[in-house]
Amino acid sequence: MIQMSQPVPFISLAVRDRTPKLVLYDDRPMANLSTAEGFVCGGLAGCTAVTFSNPAEVAKTRMQLQGELVKTGAVKVYKNAFDALFKTWRNEGIKGTQRGLAPAYLYQVVLNGCRLGLYEPSRQWFNSILGYKPQQQVSATSLSAGAFSAIIGSFLGNPLFLVKTRMQAYSPVLPVGAQRYYPRAWNALATILSEEGLKGLLRGVDAAMLRGAIGGSAQIPAYVWTKTQLVNHGIGSPNSLWTYLMSSSVSGAVVCLVMQPADTTLTRMYNQPTVRAPDGRTVGTLYKNPLDCLWKTLKTEGIYGWYKGSTAHFLRIAPHTVITLTANEFIVRMYLKARAKVDTAS
Repeated sequence: MIQMSQPVPFISLAVRDRTPKLVLYDDRPMANLSTAEGFVCGGLAGCTAVTFSNPAEVAKTRMQLQGELVKTGAVKVYKNAFDALFKTWRNEGIKGTQRGLAPAYLYQVVLNGCRLGLYEPSRQWFNSILGYKPQQQVSATSLSAGAFSAIIGSFLGNPLFLVKTRMQAYSPVLPVGAQRYYPRAWNALATILSEEGLKGLLRGVDAAMLRGAIGGSAQIPAYVWTKTQLVNHGIGSPNSLWTYLMSSSVSGAVVCLVMQPADTTLTRMYNQPTVRAPDGRTVGTLYKNPLDCLWKTLKTEGIYGWYKGSTAHFLRIAPHTVITLTANEFIVRMYLKARAKVDTAS
């Protein structure tokens, strides 16, 4: 029984169409930020996370490219995710395990800035369209807001993700997939622009937006839902580190499960060899579009091909999600406290 005299986090008793029902409410601090403030806080949280998760991302990328479109008898350079991490460290050192870190930082600013900064405003906007209160948690609007904000971030950050993937795929010792060497991220962007034009920087953007929509519609709603359940059932308090960690862990597992095929597709779309077509366009030699990539991978490698690198993906996405969302909570709360002090002083 909910005692109305005692506030309960995330829950309120609402009356709609004269029928009492429980409605989830959102007391997260992101609701108190402007879009610009949420963008900055989300970007900082993403950069914090990628510092720790990038080595697993390198392993995931190489595992996804290993044995590409080979039905049987493919040479396995890396036995598994842990073997990929070990061999990369042994042969290339920290430089190898942190390949693509610079564009990864910039990408996190764009992606998580949009995903975390635009999520709350877009969710409230969708709520207003459907006649719900801004604070009310509705599954449809939460999923839509998560997908929308991630699609925007994926589109804007596509050139950076493209560069990051190609830099991570490169290995001077144990190469897999097409190999391109870029000494710096800016050099990569300039090279792609000069060789492939502006469209080259947008290569794979359709796959990136698909991946972003799937991941975005799952990550934040799964985090909020898990946190809500923990708080509602008295398992954790709204502001405890344990609640943040548990909510983030569940969110990461959900994202990894639903996003893996799209993630493998994106890696392969980005890294496939390219040639100059008779009409002057630069086109990929392996795949025409994301659906073509999904189909060819399934036909040649089976469903296992979609889930190549899934262990490395989980090793990357679980801590990345935990650190991103947990860091975001702390960064936002610290910022709100500092902003309140400034407002009080003025």
